Amino acid sequence: MVFDIRRFDIYRKVPKDLTQPTTTGAAISLGCCFFIAFLLISEFTSFLAIDVVNELYVDDPQTGDKIPVQIVISLPKMKCEYLGMDIQDSMGRHEVGMVDNSEKIPINNEMGCLFTSRFQINKVPGNFHVSTHSARSQPENPDMTHEIKELRIGDRMLIPSVKSQSFNALEGKKTFDKHPLSSHDYIMKIVPTVYENIDGNLHYLYQYTNAYKDYIAYGHGQRVMPAIWFRYEMTPITVKYTERRKPFYHFITMVCAIIGGTFTVAGIIDSMIFSATEMYKKLTIGKLS
Repeated sequence: MVFDIRRFDIYRKVPKDLTQPTTTGAAISLGCCFFIAFLLISEFTSFLAIDVVNELYVDDPQTGDKIPVQIVISLPKMKCEYLGMDIQDSMGRHEVGMVDNSEKIPINNEMGCLFTSRFQINKVPGNFHVSTHSARSQPENPDMTHEIKELRIGDRMLIPSVKSQSFNALEGKKTFDKHPLSSHDYIMKIVPTVYENIDGNLHYLYQYTNAYKDYIAYGHGQRVMPAIWFRYEMTPITVKYTERRKPFYHFITMVCAIIGGTFTVAGIIDSMIFSATEMYKKLTIGKLS
């Protein structure tokens, strides 16, 4: 007895002389080809795209105790000579009139100032504030109304699929409608953020939320010079964004599903149309019983 491997063929072939081509079948076949091509191109594009997934965990993502901060703020009614950056925190740090990595550019006919400062803060609750505390003399008519051009914590980077506003939430904040003698208080919750790209490189960023209030401060019966306060606190939750690409087996699975599913559905539609056509022909010649 000769073993015939063809007995295991589940794709039995039908001789061409037993099949019947139709115009409808040709139209459906062409439509299937275009539809499959469209889906395959879409799936291939999706396969090449990089997805960004996120997760939350409790941890300190970055070694070290310092976090870089950059602030750019415009004060159109306060001269540069009076302004300085002060930093305080719960570890005992207290710096008044910090000048390192700070820049003051006169604006508004030298009646105002564009103040830029880059510094580091500790990972503990504290504040930094723009004030006149370090000036040799105080202005007669202080006015701390302002516009925040930028307040960014950590590395500068744009993340796809993530709102960049959460990393620079105070950008564009204006207080020109407030009282000139008002102090301005921003309460910030800083969220550590880690971004891992497709190559495994890590970037350490910090998102933050904020709340705002303004007030005229008094102490010992006298009005206190206004200032712009940024009070911050670190959250224990870290957000991690990871770039991932779909695995190749997922792409192959989708290709098989697209081709097989399309031909199966098209075959059902073609059979229904063919059967309906044959029934109609029999009905017109009176052979439908």
